[in-house]
Amino acid sequence: MTDHYRGSGDEGTQHTHQYPYTGFGDGAYPPPPPHAPAPAAPGPTAPAHAARAKRPVALIAAVAIVAAAVGGGAATLVERFAGNGTAGGAAGVDGTTVSQSSKGTVAGVAQAVSPSIVEINASSTSGESTGSGVIITRDGEIVTNNHVIAGADTVKVRLSDGRTYTADVVGTDPDKDLALVELRGASGLKAAALGDSGSVKVGDEVVAIGSPEGLTGTVTSGIISALDRDVTVAKDEGRKRQQDPRQGWPFEFGGQEFNGDTGDSKTTYKAIQTDASLNPGNSGGALINMNGEIIGINSAMYSPSSSGGSTAGSVGLGFAIPIDTVKADLDSLRSGGEN
Repeated sequence: MTDHYRGSGDEGTQHTHQYPYTGFGDGAYPPPPPHAPAPAAPGPTAPAHAARAKRPVALIAAVAIVAAAVGGGAATLVERFAGNGTAGGAAGVDGTTVSQSSKGTVAGVAQAVSPSIVEINASSTSGESTGSGVIITRDGEIVTNNHVIAGADTVKVRLSDGRTYTADVVGTDPDKDLALVELRGASGLKAAALGDSGSVKVGDEVVAIGSPEGLTGTVTSGIISALDRDVTVAKDEGRKRQQDPRQGWPFEFGGQEFNGDTGDSKTTYKAIQTDASLNPGNSGGALINMNGEIIGINSAMYSPSSSGGSTAGSVGLGFAIPIDTVKADLDSLRSGGEN
């Protein structure tokens, strides 16, 4: 946000004429009269003096107002540039930051966080899968879902600016459906700010960013629909199922299976439910609050089957792994997790 300031240097400056006698006028008074002047009428003189007495008060008030305006602008600057040395244009958020002028808007969140969201392509002899991921360090650590990279021989990551890197799988945690990969030779990336999922409330506005159907950088929005949903997902989807992206993410909820068979190897976790539109390929992407902080990693969706046997699009039932779960698991993932 560009703040326009008005200089106060010229405000309140009074120019006083120098006269040889006290009083008003643009020149010297004439010599005193030879006799005492007649008494002045009281009526017109008093208001003139009263007006003179009020002028400095009004001037002081005006100066105070200007000072308050400048002070407010200075406070805004301090707020924008405070917090861990980050001069990113927003207050209190490290990493991805939303500018003051766009704070609380979907457009502002999308502009701030999109550079930290990537597309992940995992391939093996069995097939390929496409998902998303979130950059969490400047040198290229990326959090995603385990089912996005499970069984992969090669992992390629595409950034929002089109650059492509090869990534190594650092650690996996199939029980939490989380994985950590790291780009080779990356530096100076924009890391996302990890928020606090424990403070999330039902009804909070959220934004989801990912690569549904390979459409990199897709932005959707909605609200938090529910908390602590028990969601059961497959630990390893298998590359063959992933060759058809319409199969989505196999998972169970409420005793029913959705979007395919979860198989025998499965895990259950507590999830955040959102009505922000999620589709195949959003898996591993970010669920974000309106301050630009990541509060969840998108992991599953419900999509009713069509008559043709494939799955339809999002119907507003998406699930995300709380970011507090991710933060608690990072040390384990960095040390290899459960590969």
